[in-house]
Amino acid sequence: MQVLRTLTVVGGLSLLFGGAAVGDQAKQSGGQIISISAIANGKEQSFNAYLTGYSFWDNTPPGSAAIARPVIHRQAGGSGSYNDPVTIAVGHSIVGGKQTLDFPAGTRFYIGSLQKYAIVEDVCGDGPTPQSGPCHSGRNGLPWLDIYVGGQNTSPETANACMRQITAVHTFIINPRAGYPVVVGELANDCRLLSS
Repeated sequence: MQVLRTLTVVGGLSLLFGGAAVGDQAKQSGGQIISISAIANGKEQSFNAYLTGYSFWDNTPPGSAAIARPVIHRQAGGSGSYNDPVTIAVGHSIVGGKQTLDFPAGTRFYIGSLQKYAIVEDVCGDGPTPQSGPCHSGRNGLPWLDIYVGGQNTSPETANACMRQITAVHTFIINPRAGYPVVVGELANDCRLLSS
């Protein structure tokens, strides 16, 4: 007998053990589902998510590139290539005093509209209960991810303009293969949306 366990990630996206949809949230949200086996086995899968950006200037703490879950980088960064993906922050939950990220640290994504690879290395939100914020609950039934745009060598205004420009629903590929088109460099330095 196979035991199925569901880990609901954010509104509209569920990570599933056993590869079958269990529970009401996935059904109510239009059924965007990514299976745990797809993540664990490195299988590519596309999904839509709401993307925002954070910068050197509005990071926690402000004026830093500190990250909570380093994998490749010691600080937020990355050029966007497959081997040097950009740091991305995800929502999380705290149950019984234990923090669980909505996507495991080290999970890779490709965002075609930015032509960047990204890797989970940070948690999204600030304040006394960030786990109760929009990064964990999602937006309009979609997961919410927050990509590091950089900005240390630009003004806060330039970084903010970039964050505003990329804030939208984007198509993500989880566990992307190497070889997708990439525009290498920090987002804040050349912030533009490209065709996916």
